Amino acid sequence: MTVTDRTQGFTIARTYRATPQEVWEAWTDPDSVSQWWHPHRLSTPRESVELDPRIGGRYVYTMVVDATGERIVSGGVYLEVTPYERLVFTWGDPAVDPDDAPVVTVALEPVDTGTLMTFELRGVPGSLGDGSFYDGWDDTLIVLAEHLES
Repeated sequence: MTVTDRTQGFTIARTYRATPQEVWEAWTDPDSVSQWWHPHRLSTPRESVELDPRIGGRYVYTMVVDATGERIVSGGVYLEVTPYERLVFTWGDPAVDPDDAPVVTVALEPVDTGTLMTFELRGVPGSLGDGSFYDGWDDTLIVLAEHLES
C-alpha cells in the first residue's frame, strides 16, 4: 500500500452570501450536490449522487463531461462531521483505501457578509493555473457560489 503524501495540498478561501446552514446543506444534500459539485462544462446527474454524511459514512458521485459524455466517478468516506462548522472527508477514487486517499476539509465561519468557507485539499499538489486539481476545485467552488446565489 502506498500512503498519500498529505504534506502536499492547497487551500482556497471564499466568502459566500449565504448562511453556514445553507453552505452546509450544499455539501450534504444530494439534490444540492448534483447542482454544483463539478467544474463548468461538466454536470453531476442527481441519480449518481449518494451521500451518508456521518462519521464513517460513504459518498459517491459521477461527473459527466458535457461535450464527450466521459464519466468521472469520485467518492470517499466522511471523517469528521460537525454540522454548520466543519466537514472532513477523503476524496478521489471511491475504491481507494481511505488511508491512501487525499483529504478535504471544509470549514465554515459566519461573517458579516455571509459565510467564510475555507476549503483545504491535502494529498495532491495544486496551484493556481495548474490545469489540474487546484483549477478544477477553484472552478467547482465558483459553481457552488452560482448555486448558492440562485
